Amino acid sequence: MADSRSRLQGTIILLRNLFVAGILYGAVFGIITLARNPGRVKGKLGIPALMDKSGPADIIKTTKAGVRVKFAATSASVTINPHANVFNRPNSAVNPVDDYLGERPHVDMEADLHMLVEECRGTYSGTEKMRNVFECLQFLEKRENRYYKLPASHERASKQDPRNAEYNNADGHLNTLEEYVDSAKAQEASKSDIGTCSGPIIPYHTYWTGPATWRLEIFVKSYLYTQNLPCSRLYIWLDEDRSPHAVDKMMVKDPLFARFLPFVERGDIVLRPWKFPSRIPLPKREDNTDGMGYYKNPGKPNLKGETVVADGIVEDRSGQQWLALTPKQMTFLPQAVSDAVRFVVLHIHGGAYFDMDVLMLRDMRPLLLPKQHSFAERWAAHPHPGDYNTAILSLTANSSLSSYLLRGGVRMGLNFHPRVIGRMAWKDGRDQELLMLETAAFDPIWTEFNWDREGRCTVPCLRDYGAVFKGKTNAYKDEWESYDGAPLPLVDITIPTSTIQSQSTNEEGSHHEKRFLWNRNPPNTPPPEPTDSFATTSDEEAILRNSGAIAEYDIESDKYPPNNRTLEHFFRGAWTYHIHNQWMKHPEPSSWMSVIEHAHDGFFAGKRMNMYGEGWKGPSLMPYNYWPEFV
Repeated sequence: MADSRSRLQGTIILLRNLFVAGILYGAVFGIITLARNPGRVKGKLGIPALMDKSGPADIIKTTKAGVRVKFAATSASVTINPHANVFNRPNSAVNPVDDYLGERPHVDMEADLHMLVEECRGTYSGTEKMRNVFECLQFLEKRENRYYKLPASHERASKQDPRNAEYNNADGHLNTLEEYVDSAKAQEASKSDIGTCSGPIIPYHTYWTGPATWRLEIFVKSYLYTQNLPCSRLYIWLDEDRSPHAVDKMMVKDPLFARFLPFVERGDIVLRPWKFPSRIPLPKREDNTDGMGYYKNPGKPNLKGETVVADGIVEDRSGQQWLALTPKQMTFLPQAVSDAVRFVVLHIHGGAYFDMDVLMLRDMRPLLLPKQHSFAERWAAHPHPGDYNTAILSLTANSSLSSYLLRGGVRMGLNFHPRVIGRMAWKDGRDQELLMLETAAFDPIWTEFNWDREGRCTVPCLRDYGAVFKGKTNAYKDEWESYDGAPLPLVDITIPTSTIQSQSTNEEGSHHEKRFLWNRNPPNTPPPEPTDSFATTSDEEAILRNSGAIAEYDIESDKYPPNNRTLEHFFRGAWTYHIHNQWMKHPEPSSWMSVIEHAHDGFFAGKRMNMYGEGWKGPSLMPYNYWPEFV
C-alpha cells in the first residue's frame, strides 16, 4: 500500500515538473520567435505616448466590416472602417473662422455687472427678461461697447498698489512690489516662462478627486485656450482627505495629467491639497457674527491665549478671529465637500471658482476685475432672488460677504448647497451683495428644461445636455432654427485631410453636401460608453495605413460625416458652457464637443488661432486621445 502511494506521489511530481518546464519553454520560444519575426505587432498606442506606458497595437484580421485592431490602451478590439475613421475623416466641412471675437480685452477692462443683470433680467426685483436667453446672448455678443468699460487711468487695477491687493500673489512677487509692471515692459509668455502681467494676477480655482480624466483635460485646455495666461493662475484643489498624497500622485503617477506637467513647471497650474480646515481666519474690523452677536462675557482665555467670543468664533492673542469647526461639523461626503470647498477657498484666496464640468469660451477677466466682483449664476429660470447656482462663483477674499456665507453654511450643519445659502442670504437681506447673473452668461440651455424659455431658441438650438456629444447625421432637429447668418464657405472634403484647412468651394456647395449639412431629422440613440482611449503617433498611423486600416475617405461610408459646426457659432456671447455632469459620455466625431477638441488641438499644435487671433507660444501639449467605439 505504501509503495502504491509513493509511486502516485512520484507521478504527480513528475507531471508538475513537466508542466512547469513546458510553460517556461513556451515563453522562451515565444520571445525568440517574436524577436526574429514581430509579425503583427505594430508600434505603440496608448495613454499617453510620451510616458511610454503603452503597448503594441495588434492588427488582428481583415473582415467585411473593416480591419480588426486591438489597441494596447483599450480593453477590447475594434473594427476600423478603412474609408471612414478618425485618421482620414476631415475635421470640418467648412473653413472655421477662429478669431471671431477680435482682440483680447485690455488687461484693465471691466464689465459692468449691474448692466448685465439689468439687460438680461430686467430690474433687480423683476424678471421680465429672464427667460429670453436668445436676446441676452445677442446683447452679450454685439454690445461689448456698452458693458465693457476701461476705467480712467488712475482708477485702473494696474495702477493700484500690489501690496494692498486682494490676492496673495497678485504681482507675481508675493505682493512685495510697489507697482505692477508697466504694460510696455511686460514680458510675453514663452515655452518656459508664463510671462508677466501689467496688472493683478487673478486666481481661478477648481476641485477634483481621483485620477485625471478627459473631463479634467478639456477643462484645463479650455482655460489655456481662452484666458489671459500671464494674468491668471489655475489652482486645482485635490482632495487629500479622501486620497492622501493626492498631489504627489497627480504629479508623478498620473499618465493623463503628465501632459500638463510643463504647465505646472511654467506656473500656469498650481496643484494644492484640500483638507477640511479646523479653523478659518475671519476679517479684522468686521462684525463676523452674522447678526447673532458677540458674547457679553466672553470668558477666560485658554492655555493658548484664545478666547471664545461668539458661537463658533475664537479670538487669539493678536486679535485675529477664527471660525472654529469641530470634527463633528466637518463633512467628507463628496457633494457636500464640493459645495463647501468653493466658499472656503474663495474666502481665503479670492478669485473665481469653476466646477470641473464647465468649459470656458471667453476671457473671464473683465467679469472678475471690478472692485465689487462677487457674483454667481441663477438656478435655471427660477425667479426667486435666493435661487443661486454656484458652479461658477466669484467672491472677494476675506470680506464681510465671504465670512457671512461661510459662517452661515457652518451654522446650518455645513450645508453649502447654493439654494440653501442663497435663501439664507435673501432672508437676511444680503442677497444683492452677491449679484445673480442669468444663465445665458454661463449655461445657455438650462432654460430649455420644463419649457421655461421664452422667445427664440439659442444658436445652436439644443434642448438637452447630451446633445453636444452627438455627431451623427440627423442627430438634431432644428439645430439652426435661430441662425440668421450665411453658411461658412464649404471645403472640398475629397481632398486629403492634411490639406483640408486650406481648401474651399463656393458658398452654395453641392446638393450632396447640402444634404448632410442641413438635414434635421429626429436624433439617434448614442452608443454604449467605453472606459478607455488611445493615442497615436504619425509613424503608428503610417503602419495602420500600410496594414490597410486607413484608405481613401468616403463620406457615404461615414456615420459621423464632417458638418458646418464651428466654435464661432457655439453659444456666441456666453462666457462658459456647463456640461452638467454627463461624466460617462464621450464626444462622437463631428459633434459640438468634437469641434471644441479640434479647435484646441489645432491651436496647441500651432496650426490655428484662438478666438482672439492669438497663436500658441507655450509648451507642447498632446492632442486629445481617440475613443475606440468611434474609430
